[in-house]
Amino acid sequence: MTIQLENEKLVVVVLEKGAELASIKSKETGIEYLWQADPAYWGRHAPVLFPIVGRLKEDQYQLEGKTYAMGQHGFARDEAFEVVEQSETSVTLALTSTEETKVNYPYDFRLFIRYTLTENTVKTHYKVENPSSATDMYFSIGAHPGFNVPLTEDTVFEDYFFSFSPRKTRTTIPLQGAYLNTPAKTLAQTNTDIALSRHLFDNDALIYEVKGENIFTIQSEKNNYAVSVKFTDFPYVGIWSPPKTDAPFVCIEPWFGIADALDATGNLKEKLGIRVLTPQEEFQAEFDITVR
Repeated sequence: MTIQLENEKLVVVVLEKGAELASIKSKETGIEYLWQADPAYWGRHAPVLFPIVGRLKEDQYQLEGKTYAMGQHGFARDEAFEVVEQSETSVTLALTSTEETKVNYPYDFRLFIRYTLTENTVKTHYKVENPSSATDMYFSIGAHPGFNVPLTEDTVFEDYFFSFSPRKTRTTIPLQGAYLNTPAKTLAQTNTDIALSRHLFDNDALIYEVKGENIFTIQSEKNNYAVSVKFTDFPYVGIWSPPKTDAPFVCIEPWFGIADALDATGNLKEKLGIRVLTPQEEFQAEFDITVR
Protein backbone atom coordinates (compact mmCIF):
# COMPACT_ATOMS: atom_id res chain seq x y z
CA MET A 1 0.00 0.00 0.00
CA THR A 2 1.15 3.54 -0.75
CA ILE A 3 0.29 6.86 0.87
CA GLN A 4 0.42 10.17 -0.99
CA LEU A 5 1.15 13.46 0.74
CA GLU A 6 0.86 16.78 -1.03
CA ASN A 7 1.27 20.50 -0.44
CA GLU A 8 1.71 23.49 -2.75
CA LYS A 9 5.33 22.52 -3.53
CA LEU A 10 5.69 18.74 -3.34
CA VAL A 11 4.05 15.40 -3.99
CA VAL A 12 5.50 12.69 -1.72
CA VAL A 13 4.81 8.94 -1.67
CA VAL A 14 5.31 6.75 1.41
CA LEU A 15 5.15 2.96 1.48
CA GLU A 16 3.46 1.13 4.34
CA LYS A 17 6.12 -1.57 3.95
CA GLY A 18 9.07 -0.33 5.95
CA ALA A 19 7.48 3.14 6.37
CA GLU A 20 9.77 4.04 3.47
CA LEU A 21 9.75 7.24 1.46
CA ALA A 22 9.30 6.27 -2.20
CA SER A 23 9.06 9.59 -4.04
CA ILE A 24 9.76 13.29 -3.50
CA LYS A 25 8.65 15.17 -6.59
CA SER A 26 8.49 18.90 -7.29
CA LYS A 27 5.07 20.05 -8.50
CA GLU A 28 6.61 23.01 -10.31
CA THR A 29 9.34 21.23 -12.30
CA GLY A 30 8.32 17.57 -12.14
CA ILE A 31 11.82 16.66 -10.94
CA GLU A 32 11.99 13.42 -8.97
CA TYR A 33 14.58 13.82 -6.22
CA LEU A 34 14.36 10.37 -4.62
CA TRP A 35 16.04 7.31 -6.10
CA GLN A 36 13.48 5.00 -7.69
CA ALA A 37 14.77 1.64 -6.43
CA ASP A 38 16.11 0.13 -9.65
CA PRO A 39 17.28 -3.33 -8.48
CA ALA A 40 20.06 -3.24 -11.08
CA TYR A 41 21.85 -0.97 -8.61
CA TRP A 42 19.91 -0.91 -5.33
CA GLY A 43 16.30 -1.97 -4.90
CA ARG A 44 15.34 0.46 -2.16
CA HIS A 45 14.47 4.17 -1.91
CA ALA A 46 15.00 5.34 1.66
CA PRO A 47 14.82 2.49 4.18
CA VAL A 48 14.47 2.98 7.93
CA LEU A 49 17.36 1.28 9.75
CA PHE A 50 16.23 -0.35 13.02
CA PRO A 51 17.09 -1.87 15.46
CA ILE A 52 20.67 -1.76 14.19
CA VAL A 53 22.60 0.37 11.71
CA GLY A 54 25.19 -1.28 9.48
CA ARG A 55 26.43 -4.84 9.62
CA LEU A 56 27.13 -7.01 12.65
CA LYS A 57 30.15 -9.29 12.68
CA GLU A 58 28.99 -12.61 11.25
CA ASP A 59 25.46 -11.10 11.20
CA GLN A 60 24.91 -11.90 14.86
CA TYR A 61 25.17 -10.47 18.36
CA GLN A 62 25.11 -11.69 21.94
CA LEU A 63 22.77 -10.52 24.67
CA GLU A 64 22.36 -11.96 28.18
CA GLY A 65 24.26 -15.09 27.20
CA LYS A 66 22.22 -15.79 24.06
CA THR A 67 23.17 -15.37 20.39
CA TYR A 68 20.78 -13.71 17.95
CA ALA A 69 20.93 -13.42 14.16
CA MET A 70 20.39 -10.00 12.58
CA GLY A 71 20.95 -8.96 8.97
CA GLN A 72 22.46 -5.64 7.90
CA HIS A 73 20.46 -2.58 9.03
CA GLY A 74 17.92 -4.67 10.96
CA PHE A 75 14.41 -5.78 10.06
CA ALA A 76 12.15 -2.70 10.20
CA ARG A 77 12.70 -1.89 6.53
CA ASP A 78 10.94 -5.13 5.56
CA GLU A 79 8.07 -5.03 8.05
CA ALA A 80 4.49 -3.87 7.46
CA PHE A 81 3.83 -0.67 9.41
CA GLU A 82 0.38 0.50 10.49
CA VAL A 83 -0.91 3.95 9.61
CA VAL A 84 -2.00 5.53 12.89
CA GLU A 85 -2.57 9.13 11.78
CA GLN A 86 -2.86 10.81 8.40
CA SER A 87 -3.67 14.18 6.87
CA GLU A 88 -3.05 15.74 3.45
CA THR A 89 0.48 16.79 4.43
CA SER A 90 1.47 14.33 7.19
CA VAL A 91 1.39 10.65 8.06
CA THR A 92 2.48 8.65 11.11
CA LEU A 93 3.23 4.94 10.83
CA ALA A 94 3.91 2.49 13.65
CA LEU A 95 5.67 -0.82 14.13
CA THR A 96 5.26 -2.84 17.34
CA SER A 97 7.23 -5.85 18.52
CA THR A 98 5.73 -9.30 17.93
CA GLU A 99 6.70 -12.84 18.78
CA GLU A 100 8.28 -13.00 15.33
CA THR A 101 10.49 -9.93 15.87
CA LYS A 102 11.57 -11.30 19.25
CA VAL A 103 13.22 -14.27 17.54
CA ASN A 104 15.93 -11.87 16.34
CA TYR A 105 15.48 -8.98 18.78
CA PRO A 106 14.14 -9.97 22.22
CA TYR A 107 12.79 -6.58 23.30
CA ASP A 108 9.31 -5.16 23.40
CA PHE A 109 9.31 -1.90 21.45
CA ARG A 110 7.13 0.63 19.66
CA LEU A 111 8.56 2.51 16.67
CA PHE A 112 6.80 5.53 15.15
CA ILE A 113 7.83 7.26 11.90
CA ARG A 114 6.16 10.56 11.00
CA TYR A 115 6.57 12.41 7.70
CA THR A 116 5.42 16.03 7.43
CA LEU A 117 5.55 18.37 4.43
CA THR A 118 6.34 22.06 4.96
CA GLU A 119 6.99 24.15 1.84
CA ASN A 120 9.77 22.27 -0.03
CA THR A 121 10.86 20.21 2.99
CA VAL A 122 10.04 16.67 4.08
CA LYS A 123 10.53 16.35 7.84
CA THR A 124 11.12 12.84 9.22
CA HIS A 125 10.46 12.28 12.91
CA TYR A 126 11.48 9.13 14.79
CA LYS A 127 10.05 8.00 18.11
CA VAL A 128 11.18 4.78 19.79
CA GLU A 129 9.45 3.63 22.97
CA ASN A 130 10.51 1.03 25.51
CA PRO A 131 7.19 -0.19 26.98
CA SER A 132 8.88 -2.59 29.42
CA SER A 133 8.50 -1.89 33.13
CA ALA A 134 11.71 -3.71 34.02
CA THR A 135 14.17 -4.10 31.11
CA ASP A 136 16.58 -1.67 29.46
CA MET A 137 16.37 -1.72 25.66
CA TYR A 138 19.42 -1.43 23.40
CA PHE A 139 18.91 -0.18 19.86
CA SER A 140 20.10 1.93 16.95
CA ILE A 141 18.11 3.84 14.34
CA GLY A 142 19.04 5.64 11.17
CA ALA A 143 18.05 6.84 7.73
CA HIS A 144 19.20 5.74 4.27
CA PRO A 145 17.59 8.02 1.66
CA GLY A 146 18.96 7.83 -1.88
CA PHE A 147 18.84 10.87 -4.18
CA ASN A 148 18.92 10.95 -7.95
CA VAL A 149 22.21 12.21 -9.37
CA PRO A 150 22.05 13.72 -11.91
CA LEU A 151 18.80 15.59 -11.29
CA THR A 152 18.39 16.71 -14.93
CA GLU A 153 18.98 15.00 -18.26
CA ASP A 154 21.43 17.68 -19.43
CA THR A 155 23.86 17.01 -16.56
CA VAL A 156 25.96 14.04 -15.50
CA PHE A 157 27.01 12.55 -12.15
CA GLU A 158 30.35 14.33 -12.16
CA ASP A 159 28.68 17.76 -12.55
CA TYR A 160 27.57 17.57 -8.90
CA PHE A 161 29.35 18.16 -5.63
CA PHE A 162 28.82 17.98 -1.89
CA SER A 163 28.75 21.12 0.22
CA PHE A 164 28.77 21.08 4.00
CA SER A 165 27.46 23.36 6.70
CA PRO A 166 29.22 24.20 8.89
CA ARG A 167 32.32 24.20 6.69
CA LYS A 168 34.79 22.46 8.99
CA THR A 169 36.83 19.29 9.17
CA ARG A 170 35.10 16.20 10.51
CA THR A 171 36.48 12.89 11.69
CA THR A 172 36.03 10.09 9.17
CA ILE A 173 36.05 6.36 9.97
CA PRO A 174 37.18 4.13 7.08
CA LEU A 175 35.67 0.75 6.37
CA GLN A 176 37.65 -2.44 6.01
CA GLY A 177 35.23 -4.66 4.20
CA ALA A 178 31.87 -4.27 5.96
CA TYR A 179 33.36 -3.23 9.30
CA LEU A 180 34.86 -0.08 10.80
CA ASN A 181 38.61 0.29 11.02
CA THR A 182 38.45 2.61 14.03
CA PRO A 183 42.24 2.88 14.61
CA ALA A 184 42.50 4.43 11.13
CA LYS A 185 40.23 7.40 11.94
CA THR A 186 41.42 10.61 10.32
CA LEU A 187 40.27 14.14 9.55
CA ALA A 188 38.21 14.65 6.40
CA GLN A 189 38.35 17.86 4.40
CA THR A 190 34.67 18.70 4.77
CA ASN A 191 35.69 22.33 5.23
CA THR A 192 35.47 22.63 1.45
CA ASP A 193 33.24 21.25 -1.31
CA ILE A 194 33.85 17.68 -2.49
CA ALA A 195 33.33 16.88 -6.16
CA LEU A 196 31.31 13.77 -6.90
CA SER A 197 33.17 11.05 -8.74
CA ARG A 198 32.84 7.29 -9.08
CA HIS A 199 36.16 6.79 -7.32
CA LEU A 200 34.89 8.60 -4.24
CA PHE A 201 33.15 5.38 -3.20
CA ASP A 202 35.85 2.86 -4.14
CA ASN A 203 36.10 1.87 -0.47
CA ASP A 204 32.31 1.87 -0.02
CA ALA A 205 30.61 4.45 2.21
CA LEU A 206 32.17 7.62 3.57
CA ILE A 207 31.40 7.76 7.29
CA TYR A 208 31.74 10.86 9.45
CA GLU A 209 31.43 11.61 13.14
CA VAL A 210 29.28 14.73 13.54
CA LYS A 211 28.07 17.02 16.30
CA GLY A 212 25.38 19.69 16.59
CA GLU A 213 23.54 20.86 13.50
CA ASN A 214 24.78 19.76 10.07
CA ILE A 215 23.53 20.28 6.52
CA PHE A 216 24.89 18.07 3.72
CA THR A 217 23.89 19.23 0.22
CA ILE A 218 24.16 17.75 -3.28
CA GLN A 219 24.19 20.46 -5.95
CA SER A 220 25.68 21.55 -9.27
CA GLU A 221 26.94 24.77 -10.79
CA LYS A 222 25.16 23.82 -14.03
CA ASN A 223 21.62 24.25 -12.65
CA ASN A 224 19.78 25.62 -9.63
CA TYR A 225 18.51 22.27 -8.34
CA ALA A 226 19.76 20.71 -5.12
CA VAL A 227 18.83 18.41 -2.25
CA SER A 228 19.89 18.99 1.36
CA VAL A 229 19.71 16.81 4.46
CA LYS A 230 19.67 18.74 7.74
CA PHE A 231 20.12 16.90 11.04
CA THR A 232 20.92 17.86 14.61
CA ASP A 233 22.75 15.80 17.26
CA PHE A 234 23.00 12.66 15.16
CA PRO A 235 26.46 11.26 16.02
CA TYR A 236 27.19 9.74 12.59
CA VAL A 237 26.37 10.27 8.94
CA GLY A 238 27.17 8.08 5.96
CA ILE A 239 27.47 9.02 2.28
CA TRP A 240 27.13 6.11 -0.13
CA SER A 241 26.77 5.12 -3.72
CA PRO A 242 27.44 1.55 -4.89
CA PRO A 243 31.19 1.26 -5.48
CA LYS A 244 32.62 0.45 -8.90
CA THR A 245 29.30 1.05 -10.69
CA ASP A 246 27.67 3.87 -12.62
CA ALA A 247 24.72 4.02 -10.20
CA PRO A 248 22.89 7.35 -10.74
CA PHE A 249 22.20 8.13 -7.09
CA VAL A 250 23.87 9.05 -3.80
CA CYS A 251 22.64 8.45 -0.26
CA ILE A 252 23.01 10.85 2.69
CA GLU A 253 22.38 8.85 5.86
CA PRO A 254 22.07 10.35 9.37
CA TRP A 255 22.52 7.64 12.01
CA PHE A 256 22.11 6.97 15.71
CA GLY A 257 24.26 3.86 15.45
CA ILE A 258 26.93 2.43 13.21
CA ALA A 259 28.37 -0.84 11.85
CA ASP A 260 30.48 -3.11 14.03
CA ALA A 261 34.16 -2.30 14.32
CA LEU A 262 36.76 -4.90 13.41
CA ASP A 263 37.42 -5.47 17.11
CA ALA A 264 33.75 -5.59 18.18
CA THR A 265 33.06 -8.08 20.97
CA GLY A 266 29.64 -9.02 19.62
CA ASN A 267 27.93 -8.01 22.87
CA LEU A 268 25.05 -5.70 21.90
CA LYS A 269 25.46 -3.66 25.09
CA GLU A 270 29.06 -2.90 24.10
CA LYS A 271 28.36 -2.12 20.44
CA LEU A 272 29.81 1.14 19.13
CA GLY A 273 27.10 3.81 18.90
CA ILE A 274 24.40 1.73 20.62
CA ARG A 275 21.59 3.61 22.39
CA VAL A 276 19.79 2.51 25.54
CA LEU A 277 16.27 3.23 26.74
CA THR A 278 15.40 2.60 30.36
CA PRO A 279 11.98 1.11 31.21
CA GLN A 280 9.10 3.32 30.00
CA GLU A 281 11.55 5.76 28.37
CA GLU A 282 11.25 7.09 24.81
CA PHE A 283 13.73 8.42 22.24
CA GLN A 284 12.94 11.08 19.63
CA ALA A 285 14.90 12.54 16.75
CA GLU A 286 14.20 14.19 13.41
CA PHE A 287 15.86 15.34 10.21
CA ASP A 288 14.83 17.36 7.16
CA ILE A 289 15.12 16.72 3.42
CA THR A 290 14.84 20.01 1.53
CA VAL A 291 14.79 20.28 -2.26
CA ARG A 292 15.03 23.13 -4.67
